[in-house]
Amino acid sequence: MTHLPVIKNPSDLLRKKSEPVSKEELAGKEIQTLIDDLLDSMRLENGIGIAAPQIGVHKRVIIVDDGKGPAAYVNPEITARSIRKGHFIEEGCLSVPGIWGYVTRHKVVKVRALDRNGERVALKVKDLTSVIFQHEIDHLDGILFIDKADTYTRHPGM
Repeated sequence: MTHLPVIKNPSDLLRKKSEPVSKEELAGKEIQTLIDDLLDSMRLENGIGIAAPQIGVHKRVIIVDDGKGPAAYVNPEITARSIRKGHFIEEGCLSVPGIWGYVTRHKVVKVRALDRNGERVALKVKDLTSVIFQHEIDHLDGILFIDKADTYTRHPGM
């Protein structure tokens, strides 16, 4: 594993849409190493989520820590969203240090993805975990939380 530096905004690398990972790629060393690098970088940065574009790789891979431990999700997509939306938590981002903001997010989402072994995963997540998935999937599409924030504040030194 390698701790790769997290790319900070502004950077064109954070604005590029990521490519899907094929089954063949997922079985290969490159994507498995990417997953390990993402896990390592997220832990060292004290994050609860990270997406491949944040370390300069434009593949549809995210890591989400739901409080039970981090897990990799490959080609994640949101398949259903609750009607209920709101500001459930003040969001921050490893790529946007020192800025926190409120983004209107769906309270509950259903997510479909592959795990790192290529097995299909279907989840229904809510609250903080729902926010993390929505935030990280936005990264895969070149969207930062500050693009969607209703309000945000600067916290220098964070």
